[in-house]
Amino acid sequence: MEEHPSLKGLVQAIVTLNAKSRDENSSPLVGKCADFCVCLFQYVEEENVSGSNAVNAVEEFCSTVNSIESFDYNCRASLTSADEVLEESIRAIKSSHPSLEAMQVKERAHGGLSGTAITMIDIGIPVVNVLKDAVEIIGVVSFLKPVLGAVLVLSQAARQTQSNFDEMLSLSRTAAEVVITIAERCATIREIPPDLEDAVKKLERHSIACNRFTLSRDEPEEFRVLLLPEHNFEGRAERTKQSPEHCSPGVSDALERIAEEKSKELKTHAESGRLKELPTHPDMSGILPEYLVESRTPDVEEITKWIEESNEVLLCIHGTAGVGKSTLAAHLSRELRAAGRLAGAVYLGAVPTDTSGPETIIKMLAHEIGKINPRAIPKILEAIQRCHATSLDNHVQKYILEPLQSLTHPHPLVIIVDALDEWRDHPKFIQALGHLNSNASVVKVIGTMRLNPVASHLPGIAAVSVRTYHLAPVSVGVIKAYLEEHLQSVPWVDGRRAQPPDIEKLAELSGGLPIWAATVISLLSHSLSISPPHEILADIVGSRRPVGGSDRLGDLYDTALEQMFKTLDTPALFRQFFGAIVILQAPLSISHFSELTGIPRHLIENIQPTSLFHLSLIEHLLAGKSGNPFAISASKSHSALALSCMRQLRSLFHMPPSSNLQLRAIQAYSVKYWTYHASNGTPRSQSEWSQTEHRKILQMLSVDTQHQWARLFHKTTIPGDDELALGPHDNMVSILKKLAYRLGRSGGDQWTLQVACLEVAVRIDHGDKDAWTSLGGCYRQQGERMGGLQMYEEALAAYRQALILRPESDPNHADSLINLSVVLRLCYQLNGSRDTLDEAILTARKAVAICPASDPLPSRARSLITLANVLVDRYTLDGDLQTLHQVISLLREAVDLLPAPHSERATALNNLANCLDSLHQRNTKDIGPLNEAISLYRNALPLHPASHPLRHMLLLNLANSLRALSECNADEKAMDEAISLEYEALVLVPAPHPDRSAVLNNLGNNLKARYDRHRNIFTLKECLSVHREALGLRPAPHPYRPVSLDSLASALLSHFDEEQQVEILNEAISLRRELREIGPPGRTLRNGELENLLLLLERRRDFTGKSQDDAEIEDVKAELAAVAQKKREGAEKKKMQEQKQQKEQEEERKEVAIAN
Repeated sequence: MEEHPSLKGLVQAIVTLNAKSRDENSSPLVGKCADFCVCLFQYVEEENVSGSNAVNAVEEFCSTVNSIESFDYNCRASLTSADEVLEESIRAIKSSHPSLEAMQVKERAHGGLSGTAITMIDIGIPVVNVLKDAVEIIGVVSFLKPVLGAVLVLSQAARQTQSNFDEMLSLSRTAAEVVITIAERCATIREIPPDLEDAVKKLERHSIACNRFTLSRDEPEEFRVLLLPEHNFEGRAERTKQSPEHCSPGVSDALERIAEEKSKELKTHAESGRLKELPTHPDMSGILPEYLVESRTPDVEEITKWIEESNEVLLCIHGTAGVGKSTLAAHLSRELRAAGRLAGAVYLGAVPTDTSGPETIIKMLAHEIGKINPRAIPKILEAIQRCHATSLDNHVQKYILEPLQSLTHPHPLVIIVDALDEWRDHPKFIQALGHLNSNASVVKVIGTMRLNPVASHLPGIAAVSVRTYHLAPVSVGVIKAYLEEHLQSVPWVDGRRAQPPDIEKLAELSGGLPIWAATVISLLSHSLSISPPHEILADIVGSRRPVGGSDRLGDLYDTALEQMFKTLDTPALFRQFFGAIVILQAPLSISHFSELTGIPRHLIENIQPTSLFHLSLIEHLLAGKSGNPFAISASKSHSALALSCMRQLRSLFHMPPSSNLQLRAIQAYSVKYWTYHASNGTPRSQSEWSQTEHRKILQMLSVDTQHQWARLFHKTTIPGDDELALGPHDNMVSILKKLAYRLGRSGGDQWTLQVACLEVAVRIDHGDKDAWTSLGGCYRQQGERMGGLQMYEEALAAYRQALILRPESDPNHADSLINLSVVLRLCYQLNGSRDTLDEAILTARKAVAICPASDPLPSRARSLITLANVLVDRYTLDGDLQTLHQVISLLREAVDLLPAPHSERATALNNLANCLDSLHQRNTKDIGPLNEAISLYRNALPLHPASHPLRHMLLLNLANSLRALSECNADEKAMDEAISLEYEALVLVPAPHPDRSAVLNNLGNNLKARYDRHRNIFTLKECLSVHREALGLRPAPHPYRPVSLDSLASALLSHFDEEQQVEILNEAISLRRELREIGPPGRTLRNGELENLLLLLERRRDFTGKSQDDAEIEDVKAELAAVAQKKREGAEKKKMQEQKQQKEQEEERKEVAIAN
């Protein structure tokens, strides 16, 4: 290998191939490469040639191995192709080199290179193995033998560990490189140089000691220090270079590499430490539910198949409460982790989701990705620097996609998110996952939830490529096996154990819900149960209602709680304990939890129902069922914790201020979360707030105490922010408003605490109109981010209060009206209430009325635009042309009030142009409005340069208007410009931008229109390519997938007319069939879709002369007839209703005339 570097390159190429293809299907392929590699070793040695035939053969085969490394080894067809390429290469090389024909893999006298090949596959440090064999064969550098053996042990240990695989493998390869370098340069000497003796012994000793370090996550860094020289590495390498007589050049190179490696490792260690800046997932050790072996084998197989074969990015596993979704998620997490396929896992049931926005969960996932895959850390650190206050899509791109892409893993890594729908913001998170649609080969997401998100029309689900999977209850046999095993551990009394009929009945009653069976075992085993186990069992078995009827699972929870905790003086203690557990925002030790809640520690240890803990139990207790003594009130629990936290503040700041104040965990919790608990546990009403204990405690806090808390809270929640400036006149209300502003500026992660600060501020001072306005803006912003009606309704309440506090004489009265109108419009767009829309219009008219044109303040333009926007909604609703003219008039005035370069001018120009487009569509013969719209779009474009996020929308709008102009007057230049603009827009929205599919669809339609005019086949092929990409970006159930299916099918029919190939017709029919299946028979445009499918089927029958489509043709004709009949019936019914209405009106007129 020293004489022929090409041999070493070949071995390294096989190693690379082996690293990619470690499974039973691809191992034979690697084995063929290794066997032929051995033949080439023998060929080079036996032919004793230095550079001609043998070396050419090696280089040729190395090229082949490098080429097949790019094949997809998950795909059997690709694997077969790789094998064919390999076989053909070996045949060709043997044909060109006849000496190889007779050569076979054979054992050598001293260890044998065939053993090297096998070890190369099994262990993965082939160069070290080759040198080990070489040492045995030629008998040189014997002093390195034990070191070589130790490094092989290290590599094997690295292969066997799971917790820190990447780190250990990196160490083993570093050690191997050092040994190789020493061996290469010292191969001609028999004794070890004095200055290398200590280093080699240390390398041997600490390589052998590696097994101890693979057992702990915390010790690899210690091992690096032991393995590598601990003194001045750079200096030592420099001295070696200056004194070459003390060390061979190879050793000098080795020391340089050691220094570089040490520097890299220290950098990696520092980077790992910076992960602590991200939110961390709670420790789940001992908490994750037990998986019943083989209980979900078919489900696991189906999910594994989805991971390996599907193109969707999201799998939603849905099922009823207690069916075992979290258990399955934990099992999948463990299995994927063991297989090296887990990116990260988050169990939202263990995370305080009330204070965790989508950004927080995305960052938490990034933290998990970095812990499991350290090589992704540099990209995650880049995200920390660049993603502050950016969009959710950008968070997904930078924190998840790019770090995983940097791993260059040959298979997609999997993210698991359990209990998705237990989190308020899950719709927005799921919508943001649509950013990953085109990267299913890099990352896939598995989420668990109660409802089917597609069937329940979850907001945002259409944006992501998703497959749903219903998790059914487990079999009765699985439940029986679980019960038989765990009933053995129940402390039965007097030998009165569960009998086989009891187990049969329990399994039947369970309804296949593992949580039911687990609750029964917990109830029978609990030491506090007041009845012996056999009596409790008899009571349960005596029930005749299986799970699923009359809240049977809830009934079992009630029975369990009554049996376990009835010995306490009152259920109030349980309510206090469990209520605090449910709303707690960060983990606390038992002692601190006891101090915070006031519950004695020994009672906490008795009460803790860890074996009962399940999200369905929380829901049952929070539901507050009448007569349930264990029902808990979240509001009362928040109130109690708020009081306890506020008392902690009083005691904490009772001492003199100190910059080095070290907080206990309970104090840190109180500093951060008292406002959150107070805002959720106290009333807004001024009269009710004034009677609370919370108000009294706040009044007792001195100004100094308030300032100390504010600075500590600010430092805790926004580390690294500019110092909070507070003056002597800053009271608690002004402090809270300043903190809310800082929290809002820091990004969406702090939204909950920002709202809490403002909620407490308006309680303290109910008349602070600025606080109410800020609170309304906070809720509105969250509604816009999350798309929830609840947030807009909260914003409405706050804005209404601000309006009350700002009478007409207030200079900001118009702004309050505008804010209220904007949010009313947002509510209308979600609830569809005409009353809400009418109130939005009335409120906007009032704003316009108090902002006279003679005083063109910024409020005048805002009020005009606000009124125009709500009137557009009315026009969309009723189509009244007079309303559209009114909108155009309002927007013309607004544009005049917003001269360039005003930031709102481009939006006003765009909106006015849109309305003029709508006006043209009402009368297509009048192109005046269309020409004006085009002019306005052109004026708006310079105000949105290429870097502006909305420029592509302006380009698209202008292109649409130019196409409309081309259709009116056959202007070819207008069509050409429209296509050019759409190509420009396409560059601005690279995949996976959510608007890319819309740009592609418009471009494809314009290319089709150009083809229809000129019949240029190249234009048609470009159109097909564009529509195919658009369809790929609109996976089911995307709302615009039918549009893309229709567009592509239409273009394919034109392509068939050109090429006359039945395959083209087959593809078009396949698309039309999918379009027929997507929606219900009554869907709009159903008739046209059926006619198009019928046309294609008849064209194929005529073209092929075969009758295979006859049955489907008749079926489509029958449905068309049914649609036509339904349409006629509808028309007749409408006519009858109109006649009846006319008759009633005529009779009413007659009655009025008679009365007159």
